[in-house]
Amino acid sequence: MTDPASFIAAQTRLARTALVPEIVLHLADAITPIWQASEEWLATRNIEPPFWAFAWPGGQALARYVLDHPGLVAGRRVLDFAAGCGLAAIACAQAGAARVEAAEIDPLAAAAIALNAAANGAAVEVIAADLVGTPCRWDIVLCGDVCYEAPMTRHILPWLRCLAGTAEVWIADPGRAYLPAEGLVALARIAVATTTELEDRTERTVTLFRLQPTA
Repeated sequence: MTDPASFIAAQTRLARTALVPEIVLHLADAITPIWQASEEWLATRNIEPPFWAFAWPGGQALARYVLDHPGLVAGRRVLDFAAGCGLAAIACAQAGAARVEAAEIDPLAAAAIALNAAANGAAVEVIAADLVGTPCRWDIVLCGDVCYEAPMTRHILPWLRCLAGTAEVWIADPGRAYLPAEGLVALARIAVATTTELEDRTERTVTLFRLQPTA
């Protein structure tokens, strides 16, 4: 298997989403080939499936909201947590954030974020690590579509609520099963076109919430 950057370049193409045409991303045309091509990485390196190769609804909604309201992030320190392809992080850089960090535990995702940031001339610091438990050093923490599995939600939610005591924590959720039922304040709702390869419908309404701190 070649290096991550070469693998990503070979398995994706530069494309734009209809909702956020301002940003170009390395995206897969279809789910099956990229999943199959990643099997060696999955088997030998304990790497996650290639979620980074798609612009998921939560990340698209976050990016659109940030670009439409740049004053919310301009001059501020931002973390794009579980950043996927890095779409929201790039939007924050374009909107004038003082510092943008994008965190992913998957090294292929981290490589994809770096490539996507470079393709857009965006200053994004990529962190290939699990930041859960890290003391807060941000003004805003963005979380796109992170409540899709129970173990993931249990792992991250207490830390995010702790961060919400000193920072704004935004969760963009398209109706996932494990979104907490309480402690969320809706900020916006954004319709995002989807594909039936990845979702069970052709459009999802993403609700952007501000997470409330631990009581």
